[in-house]
Amino acid sequence: MVEANTDVMGTEGSDWRLSLGLGLTGVWLFLGVLYISNVVGWLDFVHQSAPELGSFLEGAFAPLAFLWLVIGFFLQQRQLAENTLAIQRQYEALCRSAEQAEIQSRAIASNELHARQDTFIDVSRMVSNQLGVIAGYLWMSSQSEDAQQISENWAALGQGDHAVFSRLIIALVFTGNAAAADLCWSTPVRTRHSEEIIRVFERLMRSAEECDPDGMIADAIKVEAHGRLYTFICESRPN
Repeated sequence: MVEANTDVMGTEGSDWRLSLGLGLTGVWLFLGVLYISNVVGWLDFVHQSAPELGSFLEGAFAPLAFLWLVIGFFLQQRQLAENTLAIQRQYEALCRSAEQAEIQSRAIASNELHARQDTFIDVSRMVSNQLGVIAGYLWMSSQSEDAQQISENWAALGQGDHAVFSRLIIALVFTGNAAAADLCWSTPVRTRHSEEIIRVFERLMRSAEECDPDGMIADAIKVEAHGRLYTFICESRPN
């Protein structure tokens, strides 16, 4: 970009100044030659002493030096201005590139977050099934049902209703047919199942929080049947 601006300056901005300088220089030298030829004479000019010749040349070329100093100043000023403009354009281009990079970075982060959420949803299905099985063991350790009812509940669990036993335990607590503490902590077997539910559910919640900064997935899990069962177990846990 700087090279392009310099080319433009050379073809458009500096030609008239250079032409003017060269023209005035040519005219001044021509007048100097006429002055030597008609006034001083070339023979006398050649035989002048060194100090006199130096003074003559100094006076003759001082205006040219001043002229080219002024022309160089304006040319340099023009070049600096165009270089500044080129740097400004490069800065704007860099800013646009930085904005594009930031947009791409946000898009990559968003895609990564969505991928992690999709992975979590797949994992949460398996964890939900695990919690359903543990809740089934907890239910069977506290209730006596006929073989047909037990078979139907486990069949529902196998068909994808992972919260069937959690709902049964919650229903017992809500209807007052069983105390949560007795249901979850009254025997070593129930205690082991309850502690396993707490461990698995809390790991699930940590994974949900890691892949969902807004907490929407974690809030949804808390109000599901496994989440309510986890709450009952924690609240009824002996000190």
